[in-house]
Amino acid sequence: MTTIVWERRKAGLGRFWQQFRKQRAGVVGAVILGLAVLIALLTPLISDASIMDVTKATGKDMDPPSLDYLLGTDESGRSVLQMLMWGSRVSLFIGFLAALLSMVIGTVVGIAAGHFRGWLSAGLMRVTDWFLVLPSLVLALVLSAILGGSSFTIILAIGVTSWASTARLIRAQTLAVEARPYIERSKALGAGHWHIMTRHVLPNVAPLVLANTTLQVASAIVAESTLAFLGATTGSTSWGSMLRGARDYGALTNGAWWYILSPGLCIVAVVLAFTLCGRALEAVLNPRLRGVSR
Repeated sequence: MTTIVWERRKAGLGRFWQQFRKQRAGVVGAVILGLAVLIALLTPLISDASIMDVTKATGKDMDPPSLDYLLGTDESGRSVLQMLMWGSRVSLFIGFLAALLSMVIGTVVGIAAGHFRGWLSAGLMRVTDWFLVLPSLVLALVLSAILGGSSFTIILAIGVTSWASTARLIRAQTLAVEARPYIERSKALGAGHWHIMTRHVLPNVAPLVLANTTLQVASAIVAESTLAFLGATTGSTSWGSMLRGARDYGALTNGAWWYILSPGLCIVAVVLAFTLCGRALEAVLNPRLRGVSR
């Protein structure tokens, strides 16, 4: 039985890869994303964290790109290239975990609101609507200021304020799944709420959750960069904190374009990669869009 299950999973992954390869934009996004993740993972092996210490900087302030510093230096003489590499670890880490927290909250609330009826469903949707109308960035900034500056608080602030749209999407899909005949048969056979939500509803909404997660990671990275630019930093170097440093020390007025352009392009490239992957996954996993090349 185990062998049969693994063979089915292997065949399913094979079909998925064949469909995904047809999405050219998704493949490009996956390559860009793979390179970003690889650089973030290999940074501690190819670079020493002590170079981020301003007291150990060896370059000149705002020095333009050269053979010694390929992307120039910052206001303290640190290598911008090295800062980008170490900043990728913080930005990607916060982006992934904040998106995961947001998707977990949104999925739980969405399935519960779609499965249950009456006051519970109405109450959950009113809370969801409340989070939708609030400016999530302002709320995240307030939460991060109250809870203090750390990676955990930034992840919590982004995750807690960005789940509402996911909840409404999952609720709509849950209502569509529970309208199918086999759900009625399951209820007639005595299946409880937990069984229906975990065995029937969750597997059917999982593809939508997966595709939406990739898009949510992109939003979380932008949110982290924005919060860091506004001053809600974790104390570690990130792409957003680099942009804030470039602004505070007048990189634009001093002509230090490399200090501004480098982290900005990294944010754009990674967000674009996640967006392309998310659209490709949506096209592959959604039967209505299957076969449509993007």
